[in-house]
Amino acid sequence: MTIQPASTPDILDTGHGNGKNRVPSALLADLENALVSVDRVMAVRIVRDSCVTGSPFMCLETLIVPALEEVGRRWETGEVALSQVYMSGRICEEIVDTMLPAGDPRRVDQPKMAIVVLEDHHTLGKRIVLSVLRAGGYEVTDYGYGVSVDQLVDQVTRDNVIILLISTLMLPAAIRSKEAITRIRKILPGTKIIVGGAPFIFDPLLWKEVGADAMGHAASETLELVRRMAAEVQR
Repeated sequence: MTIQPASTPDILDTGHGNGKNRVPSALLADLENALVSVDRVMAVRIVRDSCVTGSPFMCLETLIVPALEEVGRRWETGEVALSQVYMSGRICEEIVDTMLPAGDPRRVDQPKMAIVVLEDHHTLGKRIVLSVLRAGGYEVTDYGYGVSVDQLVDQVTRDNVIILLISTLMLPAAIRSKEAITRIRKILPGTKIIVGGAPFIFDPLLWKEVGADAMGHAASETLELVRRMAAEVQR
């Protein structure tokens, strides 16, 4: 499958309109093609050749993250399969790990983050989001799956988590997330909480009812939410 950079300019400005961090749109399309084709070798080559100069974070912001976000948008429109989104995240996660190894000070200098599947045992959604977040340069603690409300509250308060992502598959677990969020907020009122999963997609107002700060429809959207929240709490 070939991704065409249709209707995009020859140069993309990823510097929020200030003219900085400009990346050729063809380069982004090449990386998207490599990711969707699950071509690790080509993806590594594109990133390596394109990021010779500049900081790893500039490469993340201007090339890797935009490519991942575009793959995510193409899944939402039915152009690529969920498995391709997952593998794209894993490939980028591997690339980022070579640029920013675990324990790198630039990873550590972030709000404490964690992700969990509350009570349910279906982990694919969490694995995709986790890979995309790590590919975005974030250090995220994985609390696993089948975690009870009591266990989650204990873990979050013990680790002083600042941004928490809760994934659920079934409606009962989604409803139980309200208890977890309420208890966490009593101890850590500043913690930002993002929820996701099928129940929140079927009921677009459910995330508000359980007291979350936001709901992520897809991995790419969740990445953007995390970036925004991380910037807010670091001010």
